[in-house]
Amino acid sequence: MARILSVAPVLPAHTSTQQQITEELAAGMTEDPKVRAVMHRIHAASGIETRHLAMPLAEYQNVPDFTASNALFVELALPLAERAVSAALADAGLTVGDVDHLFFTTVTGLGAPSLDALLATSLGMRSDLRRVPSFGLGCVAGAAGIARVADYLAGHPQGVALLVSVELCSLTLQWNDPSMANVVGTGIFGDGAAAVVMVGDSHAAALAAEIPLARVIASRSALYPDSAEMIGWQIGAAGFRLMLAAGVPALIDGHFAAAVDELLAEAGWTRDDVDDWIAHPGGPRVLESFATALNLAPAALATSWTVLARAGNMSSAAVLHVLAEGGDRPLGTRGVLFALGPGVTAEIVLLEWS
Repeated sequence: MARILSVAPVLPAHTSTQQQITEELAAGMTEDPKVRAVMHRIHAASGIETRHLAMPLAEYQNVPDFTASNALFVELALPLAERAVSAALADAGLTVGDVDHLFFTTVTGLGAPSLDALLATSLGMRSDLRRVPSFGLGCVAGAAGIARVADYLAGHPQGVALLVSVELCSLTLQWNDPSMANVVGTGIFGDGAAAVVMVGDSHAAALAAEIPLARVIASRSALYPDSAEMIGWQIGAAGFRLMLAAGVPALIDGHFAAAVDELLAEAGWTRDDVDDWIAHPGGPRVLESFATALNLAPAALATSWTVLARAGNMSSAAVLHVLAEGGDRPLGTRGVLFALGPGVTAEIVLLEWS
């Protein structure tokens, strides 16, 4: 099994209130007063107070096309990822030379070489580093990344692995798209990154830890049929155009609880054994649907609501911010970390602080 040594969430320096963002976007996206009114109403109901952006808010209208926005992604995402990795390794008491495996994920920028190659070079990681760049998992990738890194460390019990997520959702902004999906998306997505240091069970840092560490007990992936058009991107000349269907909460209601219960049963747990529900803050309707499906009290997802209010939905990085927000858990804490993403895909991870 793998253990989590540290989680380092980072945010860009440019912060705007939700109201400031709404006013800027409404003025720039449409002259139709009805569309503007809908945008104001939906954004105000998001539960989001502030969002962090990779650039000053006023500069986004100066980005001419997808070529420019993707170039900005590489330029702006790399230092954010560097900050996250440096902080996570420092917290874990390790160096870049200790890292054997790097799982990198984003869904807001493209590149070949992918950004993780640039990251490894800029930080001076070893030349024999095993890299796994991921694009397309979207919001689920924070949870899926922990699960896939744990899979790797099961076969490398003395290994050190990094999960790195960086998402600059603001650079996918579509100024000429008045669709409801874009109106909703412009109200919930923010920018952020996170890095997670994980080690195998036999690594010296795991054996010598003086505080409880989260151990990955088990994980489960679920790909829901006939849902490919519900969440994702349509990628074309204009860049990333959001697909976001109204049926996602119904999908959660119909499928999610059964998958959680099955995984809990495999570990010999029930929902009553879970102390900490670490939910991806995908938006208010998503969090409400998670709580309803699992029959949770409102306070059970309070940390996810806090992250949503402070920074919005940062795609794959968001659930990692929720994990970090909870701080050091007491010995014996049992947690379920979960997220949804394009596919539609769910990823569920059982954690125990031991």
